[in-house]
Amino acid sequence: MDLLFLGTGAGLPSKERNVSSIALQMLQEQQTIWLFDCGEATQHQILHTTIKPRKIEKIFITHLHGDHIYGLPGLLSSRSFQSGELPVTIYGPAGLKEYIETSLRVSKTSLSYPLLIEEVTEGLIFENEHTQAYAKKLDHGIDSFGYRIVEKTRQGELQPEKLKEAGILPGPIYKQIKENSTVTLDNGKVIKRTDFMGPDKPGRVVTILGDSRYMPQLSEFTADSDVLIHEATFDGEDQQLAYDYYHSTTRQAASLAKQAGVKKLIMTHISSRYQGEQQQKLLDQAREIFPNTELAHDFCQIEIPSK
Repeated sequence: MDLLFLGTGAGLPSKERNVSSIALQMLQEQQTIWLFDCGEATQHQILHTTIKPRKIEKIFITHLHGDHIYGLPGLLSSRSFQSGELPVTIYGPAGLKEYIETSLRVSKTSLSYPLLIEEVTEGLIFENEHTQAYAKKLDHGIDSFGYRIVEKTRQGELQPEKLKEAGILPGPIYKQIKENSTVTLDNGKVIKRTDFMGPDKPGRVVTILGDSRYMPQLSEFTADSDVLIHEATFDGEDQQLAYDYYHSTTRQAASLAKQAGVKKLIMTHISSRYQGEQQQKLLDQAREIFPNTELAHDFCQIEIPSK
């Protein structure tokens, strides 16, 4: 599992940063990619990566400001030309369905795959055998959501040394033991799987927040995340400006990370007013509060190791 940042700028594209889009790649775990926001030119950014659009099966839109959605119709259309056949589900605030359907209808775009659009409210919005996704409303003037992606606890590894000590030699029986709570051996002895398995592996948690004012009450929603992605549109000294424009500062992002006990903070959605060495200042401000902080840039890739 890893994160690939396709766009990390705020409001409008700059020479250094495209507008918002993040890919959560779960290719080893589920053979899928989930996209978070799809700002203008996201598909152009994808051309500079190894991402195959047909692998994108879920898209989570945080809110309906243009720098988060203007790339969506183009990406959906291009996916039809790139052998995309599997369904795509798009999650986001009310109004998303109208925006997508109008864009496709007016441009007379037909897709080669089923498209599902889910307009979300707070709470659990998706679950399969591997993963859960939760939504939480933020404070951004228009409806804006954060998404918490929770990987379910996985079964521990079979411990062959214990099996050998019990006189159970390698063979098909090992698979039976792993897949069943109890197994009857050829000699009639019944063994329990739990006696020969290592501890369960806790799943990883990634929380990606959309644009928002600082909300200390989000510490519960973001608690214990392996990675928290938080917007940091403004310098830590511009707290009033951030509040007026429904955004957050570097120091506010770091404060939430500290309160929530997350493992790593990645700041994104950086205003184009901060260039060159000014960006190092943004990072330094956050690290004064929460040392394990990174400042995202376009095409940076962050691995989230298994526990």
